[in-house]
Amino acid sequence: MTSTKIRMNGGKTHEVIRAEIISGQWVPGERIQPAVLAERYGVSTTRIREALTRLAGEGFATMEPNKGFFAPVLSLEELRDQTELRCRAEELGIELALARGDLAWESQLTAIHHQLSRTPRRGPHDPLHVADDWEGVHQEFHRTLLEPCKVPALLELSRRLSDSTQLYRRWAAPTTAASERNVEAEHQAILDAALARDAKLAADLLRSHYERTMDVVLRSGLAETATLPQV
Repeated sequence: MTSTKIRMNGGKTHEVIRAEIISGQWVPGERIQPAVLAERYGVSTTRIREALTRLAGEGFATMEPNKGFFAPVLSLEELRDQTELRCRAEELGIELALARGDLAWESQLTAIHHQLSRTPRRGPHDPLHVADDWEGVHQEFHRTLLEPCKVPALLELSRRLSDSTQLYRRWAAPTTAASERNVEAEHQAILDAALARDAKLAADLLRSHYERTMDVVLRSGLAETATLPQV
């Protein structure tokens, strides 16, 4: 965890800590110290604790009585459940999106995919980890893909499940299992199916895409090595 001191608006505390957890600033199971964050962000420890309590409720941190707050740990059972839920939810989402999406949506999706394909997934300065710029466009591609379904609850569920699995993707990124995967080809196939308005194929490709993420985590061996003692 970097010790660089910054000053922020109190209303952004939750969003900033959430982003840093997702980006892997703490390893799975590592203790998150409110006093350190309060000093770094220039806000009160009460505000930090409120943000961390909220994040614990959202699944982005854990809270242990009389121990404190910790980065979430890897759970293969949880990942399997989240993956299956996302696959089933997005099967409906993509069916509705392809039925309702217009030409403007096609153009927007194509443009975002073009940006994604031109953004390096791993930068030369840190080749072991996924680049923040790529991750941002990646999230935007998947969000745009489902946006025409116009079901807010489904879109919010998809976003939250995506954020949760992002933790696993970040932690697995340095492994051989992750580097061998052709993510670019997967996204191209999903785009082609969406533009062809083939809902079944698009849903099948999304399921394969998400299950490959789960497979990378399984092959990485992180489940046996990532959890730290919570003391």
